[in-house]
Amino acid sequence: MPRLILASTSPYRRELLQRLRLPFEVMHPHVDETALPDEIPVALAVRLAAVKALAVSVRERDAWVIGSDQVAECGGVALGKPGHRDAAIGQLRLMSGRDVHFLTAVCIAHGSEQFEALDETVVRFRILDDDEIARYFDAEQPFDCAGSFKSEGLGITLFDAIESSDPTALVGLPLIAVGKLLRQAGFALP
Repeated sequence: MPRLILASTSPYRRELLQRLRLPFEVMHPHVDETALPDEIPVALAVRLAAVKALAVSVRERDAWVIGSDQVAECGGVALGKPGHRDAAIGQLRLMSGRDVHFLTAVCIAHGSEQFEALDETVVRFRILDDDEIARYFDAEQPFDCAGSFKSEGLGITLFDAIESSDPTALVGLPLIAVGKLLRQAGFALP
């Protein structure tokens, strides 16, 4: 079986990839995740997934490397990981009562071979008051999540609906797409 590497230090992506029961390693891609001037959210997600996969692939030439990135978009504004309380509360206020698009890109690379996929999940937020937002943030402290929530946790209480073809995409790694790409690369799944 070919060697497989996840180019991410995200514990969420690692937990998701473990569901496929393939042996894999984890390596930090060490890439700049800053958006380019005028880069739209979908282009940012696709570019960063590829950059992450390729950054590790050039170092580990004998492996297939998975890179993934997620960008949330609300009203034309890209929302990344908040990093601190005030930014998270601001994001949650912005998303209150609105549809938010989560663009999750994945790329697998090995030498000059590269396969890519993109998943879009729409999350419809219910109208949230400031007390709900503060209680939620204090309970889960989602500093490291695009959009400032964890759908696999208490964050699910913030929504009216989720529209997706792949429920794992919202957590950070679209396993349906990953499975398809890995099969294209020659991995036997299941």
